Amino acid sequence: MKIELRVCEHCLEGDRAHQPGERKTAVLNDMVACAERIDTYKEILDLEAVHVRKVRDDEAGRPAELPVVTATIQNDQVVLNDTQLVTEGQDGTMLVYVNPADILAVLAGNVDEISKALNEDVSVDISAHGAELLS
Repeated sequence: MKIELRVCEHCLEGDRAHQPGERKTAVLNDMVACAERIDTYKEILDLEAVHVRKVRDDEAGRPAELPVVTATIQNDQVVLNDTQLVTEGQDGTMLVYVNPADILAVLAGNVDEISKALNEDVSVDISAHGAELLS
């Protein structure tokens, strides 16, 4: 099984040119922190790989591992989503999450499963904005 989180590097860093807002930057950082924690303990969940792909405006933004990129239509133009989570099961089935609340719930749920399996706290400090999404 594999997981790939795709986020906008500009928004993750709070780049004012992207106008991500404090909320978006905090939630993206929560997502990345969870994904990095999952990567540290991936063998507990029997994961083959965990990728965090930070995309920038000045690059093609191809996926790191899992060949899935989601898009939406804005003003009659196709726009690639800068935030998505793709999971691939052992049978090759892929699930794609684009809603930030769903992405954070899946990642935080995996961190919780690791804590249960290890019988110790490996939780991530989630921002107030992230906690609001999870409640």
